[in-house]
Amino acid sequence: MKILLVTPPLTQLNTSYPATCQLMGFLRSQGVEAEQMDLSIELIGQLFTSAQLEVIFQKAALQSKPAKATKIIIQQSDFYIKTIEPVMRFLSGRDNTLSQRFSDRNFWPQSKRFPSDDDLEWAFGTIGNHDRATHLCTLFLKDLCDFIQQTIDPHFELIRYAESLCLRLPEFKPLQEELQKPLSLIDRLMLDIFERRICESKPGMVGFSIPFPGNLYSALRCAQWLKKQYPAIKIAMGGGYVNTELRSLTDPAIFEFVDYILFDDGELPLMRLLTGGEPIRTFLRSPSGEIVRYNFDSKENIPFAEIGTPDYEGLQQNNYINLIELTNPMHALWSNGRWNKMMLAHGCYWGKCTFCDGSLDYIQRYETARIELIVDRMETIMKQTGQSGFHFVDEAAPPALLRKLAEEILKRKLTVSYWTNVRFEKSFTPELCYLMAQSGCIAISGGLEVASPRILKLIHKGITIETARESMKNFTGAGIMTHAYLMYGFPTETAKETIDSLEVVRNLFADGLIQSAFWHRYAMTIHSPSGQQPESVGAKHINLPAGSFANNEIPFTTEHEIDLEFYGKGLNLATYNYMQGAGYELPVNEWFKKTK
Repeated sequence: MKILLVTPPLTQLNTSYPATCQLMGFLRSQGVEAEQMDLSIELIGQLFTSAQLEVIFQKAALQSKPAKATKIIIQQSDFYIKTIEPVMRFLSGRDNTLSQRFSDRNFWPQSKRFPSDDDLEWAFGTIGNHDRATHLCTLFLKDLCDFIQQTIDPHFELIRYAESLCLRLPEFKPLQEELQKPLSLIDRLMLDIFERRICESKPGMVGFSIPFPGNLYSALRCAQWLKKQYPAIKIAMGGGYVNTELRSLTDPAIFEFVDYILFDDGELPLMRLLTGGEPIRTFLRSPSGEIVRYNFDSKENIPFAEIGTPDYEGLQQNNYINLIELTNPMHALWSNGRWNKMMLAHGCYWGKCTFCDGSLDYIQRYETARIELIVDRMETIMKQTGQSGFHFVDEAAPPALLRKLAEEILKRKLTVSYWTNVRFEKSFTPELCYLMAQSGCIAISGGLEVASPRILKLIHKGITIETARESMKNFTGAGIMTHAYLMYGFPTETAKETIDSLEVVRNLFADGLIQSAFWHRYAMTIHSPSGQQPESVGAKHINLPAGSFANNEIPFTTEHEIDLEFYGKGLNLATYNYMQGAGYELPVNEWFKKTK
């Protein structure tokens, strides 16, 4: 049976999300006929054209009482219509000569989102014209997205389509009701693209990868259309959202849209469905209407060494666009550049952090492959994509494996760039960091998490602030851009510990040990040690009935509860300034003063 693998809107727009590439590479290696499409970037490519914007502005002009911001954009509609296609050519790398013009702040219409010239020079200097232009073009698109959201489709966002509908969805009914409403302009455009591909491909099965909540609505819109127009085509759904949210699914209503829901790594479950084998880690609905769980707890998997090389065929014609929304240098890497995404190893070699979903297969099952095989895969991907940059998406790349990788790259005399996630541990010596830099490592991101000795012990991170500082020093000393993931709101964390954590971060920036950082608000999940044993971290579940659809985040109470919104604002404002080289002289308490 032939399968069409689909990434539904909307995910990263600068490069293809890796799931369908990995699955297609494996299935084809097993002789299964497979194709793929990135409906996310195809939708954006069709939407942001002069013709579509004319239609959107015509519809928006019919509104009886538009908001002030909407009126302003309608008044400037000629500028948006004539500029959108040059912007898309520039962002996709097809017309780089526009960088000089687009980097001029005066080229663009006034907008509350656009920074001042001083802010732009702070972020990009006087010669970073290309990145500066990319940043301003991104903000131009964001303004358009706000306009579309306010006038045409309230669910539209540039990266996460209808995410607000699906972020917390304990019951399926609200989304089901939304799917019964008339199609929006965005829906119709998406389905026109999808229909053309179905007619060309003629698959026996369509598989939707749902990595995030913002992909669920659009996948189900496509599945809804498919059920009506081509009822013989089977529909499967899997991915990160499914794995974390739908494991305790009891409401069979979603099977009005899909035939199969697959969990954990998709290679073996898909292979079984496509070749008529016994289903594994698969939910389906019985003729009597009940959910049947086939071999849900099975640990059988395709070994990491045998999953094959990601296959990008079918995606090369897409005009992926580079975006720089935030001037945070690590966030810019995420959205800027056509990075080849792959794994060095499966799972996490540490796997003990209490906040992490360590009970799930993608973290719990740690497997490696010969480094020669990994670099063979890299060379195959480079030949196929023409791109030499890699983002290794491991939970945390092991130091020993990174050493072998660097040595093999240097042995083969390859010229590549790569970045990945690490733990800030003592194994990252000056010698290893230098070796990684010489082989092409340009950046790393690591979880310092909570810069508090007591909380670091509580989360079982296995590092200390001192060892983290030392490894950061070694990375930056080798010229590797270093980003710290940080967390606030962990159970029992006091206001003083939160402020003290910021003091540690201030010193890291001031001493030149990190160049980038971001604070995440802690969330307790049902798959983490802290969620499964909340008392071990000083927390208590707030008992609410389990949802019949999505279940993941758990509400909880703890001692020393603090105003997380207030402290989050202070942490992020301070860190933004530190990244710009400012604010070091201010006592950290200054960032947490309440306005009257």
